[in-house]
Amino acid sequence: MKIYRVGGSVRDELMGLPAGDRDWVVVGASPEDMVAAGYTPVGRDFPVFLHPQTHEEYALARTERKTAPGYRGFVFHADRTVTLEEDLQRRDLTINAIAQAGDGRLTDPCNGRADIAARVLRHVSAAFVEDPVRILRLARFAARFHDFTVAPETMVLMRHMVAGGEAGALVAERVWQELSRGLMEARPSRMFEVLRECGALGVVLPEVDRLFGVPQPAQYHPEIDAGIHLLQCLDWAAARSASLPVRWALLVHDLGKGTTPREDWPRHIAHEARGAKLARELAERLRVPADIADIGRLVAQEHTNVHRAAELRADTMVKLLERLDVMRKPERLADILSACEADARSRPGRDEAGYPQAGIVRAAAEAIRAIDAGAIAKKLVESGKASGPAIAQAVHAARVRAVAAR
Repeated sequence: MKIYRVGGSVRDELMGLPAGDRDWVVVGASPEDMVAAGYTPVGRDFPVFLHPQTHEEYALARTERKTAPGYRGFVFHADRTVTLEEDLQRRDLTINAIAQAGDGRLTDPCNGRADIAARVLRHVSAAFVEDPVRILRLARFAARFHDFTVAPETMVLMRHMVAGGEAGALVAERVWQELSRGLMEARPSRMFEVLRECGALGVVLPEVDRLFGVPQPAQYHPEIDAGIHLLQCLDWAAARSASLPVRWALLVHDLGKGTTPREDWPRHIAHEARGAKLARELAERLRVPADIADIGRLVAQEHTNVHRAAELRADTMVKLLERLDVMRKPERLADILSACEADARSRPGRDEAGYPQAGIVRAAAEAIRAIDAGAIAKKLVESGKASGPAIAQAVHAARVRAVAAR
């Protein structure tokens, strides 16, 4: 039995980056050998075991064979005869196909170290085309290592996969898993640029792909193109370590502009309502967690109203905050305002202007949260006027007065 550290932790160490979770591959062992050594089996599709002390994952060296479309269509083979080189050859990118022995010696049959030095993302073998998730993974790595380029021959393979329908076989859970991780990388725009270049964006996220080439009024959007604006928003937010809900909200905040009739360009009247519907449908399709999906839908629906905060009358401001449900869910207001700020300040020449609208909305939210709705309801009960509409109207009126007086 020989044990090697493989994959991302080896790659990151060679790049001088903090090594994350460690992955291990075991050569020359059977499942029975692993159990006898105290490892706990956990693999469903192929033999993976947890170390008895560290609980890190150890996988038997394996090969794989494509048997059906999609990322699940594989048969795996693992036994004592599978070599380390054979295991590394089945991996996705050369920079991820490097192994390190316990004495520090490296095994690099795919020249991953050379591609790290050249800053290139390159597929290991033609078997790359067999797993559509690899398109998403490569795009995610492009967002993480944003100074890397995609090897031309690898881009050709990805285009071939998209043309052959492999991208359409991706299941929602895997799309969201890779998309959410890519959104949290240092330069999320690179993920969408790569997906668009190979054609996968139009298959996986057609609502986003439609934004590219759609013009916006130059006085508000010097960058003109709605797709370019989206990428600028994401990178601006990433540079400020924004949360995943904020980045998801930015991804979906302008989807409605992709459905504006051409004859109406560059104006996008009522794109907010259309965008909110598309944001909800996309979140449902990808099975986005409900709390994240809600913030995306609300930002799509309300971001232009937040931008106009200084112009809103007290009654209009209260209705906005009631739609945002800041009374029951005050914690999400920060993410909503952060997304709106990124939308405004990421535009060329607008960053230095700041975003006073966030302070205005926060102050109004604090004012209405100070209203004791229970006390108002109790007073109406005592006066015999305690109908549901009467209570709601009285609470709303009290909030309006509080906001007007702030």
